[in-house]
Amino acid sequence: MAYDEVLAERVRDLLAPREGLSERRMFGGLALMINRNMACGIIGDELMVRLDYGDAERALADRHVRAMDFTGKPMRGMIYVEAGGIAADGDLASWVEAGADHAASLPPKPKPKS
Repeated sequence: MAYDEVLAERVRDLLAPREGLSERRMFGGLALMINRNMACGIIGDELMVRLDYGDAERALADRHVRAMDFTGKPMRGMIYVEAGGIAADGDLASWVEAGADHAASLPPKPKPKS
């Protein structure tokens, strides 16, 4: 599945000041990582966000949010935000920052062995 390059650029711009930023193709889209912990990603025209379990549960009350069920089973702490919920720059920034803050709160993952 392809991902929305315009959305990817918007997310990159928001995350650019963060230390430890990297990208990786994942889930058929693009994942953005902080210290090798996934913060958010783009699948099609939707934003995928990794949050604390409680924050993810609360986020499901938003009309533009649904559980990430990539495997057919909801993944705890992972949500999709549809295009309508991230069209405005402020809304996108809120979701991206929430995911980045969560990823930054986790211990850095070690670099993979070559």
